[in-house]
Amino acid sequence: MDATQTEVLEIFTRTRALLKGHFVLRSGLHSGHYFQCAQVCQRMDAVERLAQLLLAKVSARGLKFTTVLAPAMGGLVIGQEVARQAKARYIFAEKENNVLVMRRGFTLAAGEPVLVVEDVVTRGGRVLECLEIVRKAGGTVAGIAMLVDRSAGATRFDVPAVSLLELSFPTYPADAVPESLAKIPVEKPGS
Repeated sequence: MDATQTEVLEIFTRTRALLKGHFVLRSGLHSGHYFQCAQVCQRMDAVERLAQLLLAKVSARGLKFTTVLAPAMGGLVIGQEVARQAKARYIFAEKENNVLVMRRGFTLAAGEPVLVVEDVVTRGGRVLECLEIVRKAGGTVAGIAMLVDRSAGATRFDVPAVSLLELSFPTYPADAVPESLAKIPVEKPGS
């Protein structure tokens, strides 16, 4: 683990954003670990530092953007801080009939370069929805920036993607939860 990953893990631990127990993830999978980014996002000093670190990785990859798009709820705070520090425009996608959409009059210009910012990715479903939103709206996806990639790099996208942490905690379908995990009361903390 490099110095950045160590610092990020320390931030998540200090803010009690990395939880242990029995959780149902947004994907429906079960896990003994959960990243509750709402805990870290209530500490603006931590959010500011995470955004700095994330932007450094974005810059190192040469990703150029003028707009940040974040999926609600999880990506809202970190997306806004990334946009603020980058002096970029900030918009978000939210659910309508269980599908992410741009609302509130948000539009993209033809070819507008957009960075999709998310907090935690397990399988990448919300990120994929955001990529589709950008493309359908006529924008260009510059890349993806995420705080935590729970797949440890296994989730792939057709555009460049960076993360501050790549970790792989075991996940299980509901019908294959190990007995040791099944004994713990299940929680669904939300994104």
